[in-house]
Amino acid sequence: YRLSARLDERTYAACAGHLQELLCQECSPYAAHLYDAEDPSTPVRTIPGLCQDYCVQVWQDCRSIFRSLSADPELIALENNMAKFCRYLSLEDTDYCFPHLLANQNLNQNLGLVTADAEGCLQLCLVEVANGLRNPVAMVHANDGTHRFFIAEQVGLVWTYLPDGSRLEKPFLNISEAVLTSPWEGDERGFLCIVFHPKFKFNGKVYVYYSVEVRYEERIRISEFRISPADMNVLDHGSERIILEIEEPASNHNGGELLFGDDEYLYIFTGDGGMAGDPFGTFGNAQNKSALLGKVLRIDVRNNDRGPLYRIPPDNPFVSDPTARPEVYAYGVRNMWRCSFDRGDPHTKEGKGRLFCGDVGQNKYEEVDIVEKGKNYGWRAREGFSCYDKKLCTNSSLDDVLPIYAYPHKMGKSVTGGYVYRGCEYPNLNGLYIFGDFMSGRLMSLKEDRATGEWQYSEICMGTGQTCMFPGLINNYYQYIISFAEDEAGELYFLSTGVPSATAPHGVVYKVVDTSRRAPPGKCRVEPSPVKVKSKRIAFVPKEKFIMKTPTPHPRLKTTTEAPGGGVPEPRTPRPPAVERAGQGSRTRTPSTAAPSGRAPGPGRAAAEGAQRRRKKPPVSGSVRLMRQGRRGRGRGRVEVFIDGEWGTVCDDGWSLPAAAVVCRQLGFPYAVRATKKAEFGEGTSLRIHLDDVQCSGQERTLLECSHADVGTHNCSHEEDAGVVCGREEVTD
Repeated sequence: YRLSARLDERTYAACAGHLQELLCQECSPYAAHLYDAEDPSTPVRTIPGLCQDYCVQVWQDCRSIFRSLSADPELIALENNMAKFCRYLSLEDTDYCFPHLLANQNLNQNLGLVTADAEGCLQLCLVEVANGLRNPVAMVHANDGTHRFFIAEQVGLVWTYLPDGSRLEKPFLNISEAVLTSPWEGDERGFLCIVFHPKFKFNGKVYVYYSVEVRYEERIRISEFRISPADMNVLDHGSERIILEIEEPASNHNGGELLFGDDEYLYIFTGDGGMAGDPFGTFGNAQNKSALLGKVLRIDVRNNDRGPLYRIPPDNPFVSDPTARPEVYAYGVRNMWRCSFDRGDPHTKEGKGRLFCGDVGQNKYEEVDIVEKGKNYGWRAREGFSCYDKKLCTNSSLDDVLPIYAYPHKMGKSVTGGYVYRGCEYPNLNGLYIFGDFMSGRLMSLKEDRATGEWQYSEICMGTGQTCMFPGLINNYYQYIISFAEDEAGELYFLSTGVPSATAPHGVVYKVVDTSRRAPPGKCRVEPSPVKVKSKRIAFVPKEKFIMKTPTPHPRLKTTTEAPGGGVPEPRTPRPPAVERAGQGSRTRTPSTAAPSGRAPGPGRAAAEGAQRRRKKPPVSGSVRLMRQGRRGRGRGRVEVFIDGEWGTVCDDGWSLPAAAVVCRQLGFPYAVRATKKAEFGEGTSLRIHLDDVQCSGQERTLLECSHADVGTHNCSHEEDAGVVCGREEVTD
């Protein structure tokens, strides 16, 4: 209307329609194409790309309106030369010129939907934003208008990244000497989370969650730090105040999430204490409201400079229950790994405040929950929708809340919770909960059906064909998905690595991109507040490459009722891409075709012959076998491990069910029924004793990955040879 008011009556009658059409293209689903915003090396257009015939028509009748639409001096200089003028406004890809694209059925048939392949797998792309990180466990922002983001490494360092992608040389936080972790792949201890106080801009407070050892006792610690008065990009390391410490009875299931809700309370997500099956007490830690483990806690850290370090919110659900800890907000959780609050729909705010969590399962299922005050999420009575402890599961007083989604271990074995996308740049993703699996590398999504309240599952694939063939985009990532993140503007990221060790610098941060529809140019522009930088800037150099060819589908494995021979099972990682990467190390396939965790090929002659051929191969270090009465045991027997070219036994000092689970899984059995001691299956007197003091979390691939004394070092005899009983069915008390 403002521009139309400048037109005389004759020009208005001829040109007002064109004026409106051109202005409205900023809101077109294809605005990124029309304004040539895909290529960062070219300036964004001020006028959408026009088809030749339309441009000629507008030029002949209404070329004067372009002075109102654009201040581009080159365009204005060409105003009186129709051929050059229309050539200047043309697009190389004529499929996208206006207005012909409106009638292009290939472009318009799926508007409002994320592009999917023939199997319904949503096709997305990625932008690499950080690399060379050691198990990046968290990425957060300060919500202070600076649009910085902060990436935490498991070893205990946090790095500052500026809006231009550069990293500051001096870490934001370095407590690596205090953090308890190790180089073992899969070690769950370490620096696990960082979160900024909602009023950080005014009080400078930051909270962290990490593992620590205090007088030979492992604990999880939640501490408060303040920003350094001398540098806004560094915490004052001397300002640490320990808010809460909780003893950890085992090295796994440490939880590791901190969040602030809209209520400005601090939410703390703890694991059940570790081992397997939550074996602590009568009903386990998770169902015991007097324990802080296996819970979602909620505390008030506002105005804590004087008086107690934290207070109990008055509406916490169990403040009046003398048998419960008042910090408990929800219970019955196993090991929630990565939770997030929904920002709500950008326009209606629908969904705002919902708390989504991924809860890692035991033997069969992974689950996604929406956490609500006072609710019981079922563990250890239930795993996913299935009963785990049958006695607890049939208890009518359990009154547990079922997950919104659960998936079996053939799809993945360790869920990583994500976010509901509420960003600006990719409108088709709005309302989609995007999450992943650490072990299988699958990216997944859930979309709520508003009519039924049910959540519909769609797998996410990396874009094929030309979907991701834009400058700066890639279509592959490292398998082990550790965490998800939002930046200050609400755009979505995930963090993964090719080597899941706290000391391996193979971690990469990726931004999720949906090329099916971009927001109009300029709509999502942010103006970061200035940042005073005192440390050296390290420019970001991307290393990942776009893979031109898509790999062939990997055949799914059939199951068998027979256990394979002893030894380390062949890797279940997907086949590598057809085109080798030029980035860091090797890369697994995109999760859409990731092979499920399965057993060897099905029964029959070919399978039997294949098994015979495998047995002829020499065992690799870490292989195991079971011996019983001088013969190979099938599912039960004395454990013997192959190390340095010879078989040897394992002492029962520290021998436990998680260690037995490692052995049984190597031999193809899904469950460890019992860990035996005192040479129950006979003494291996003709062999050396290879391992002693073995302690496992149950997630290791071989006993060599567990904690143990040096190979060949022991203080035991063969009277203490360890054994196992494996099974194909779950056995509960």
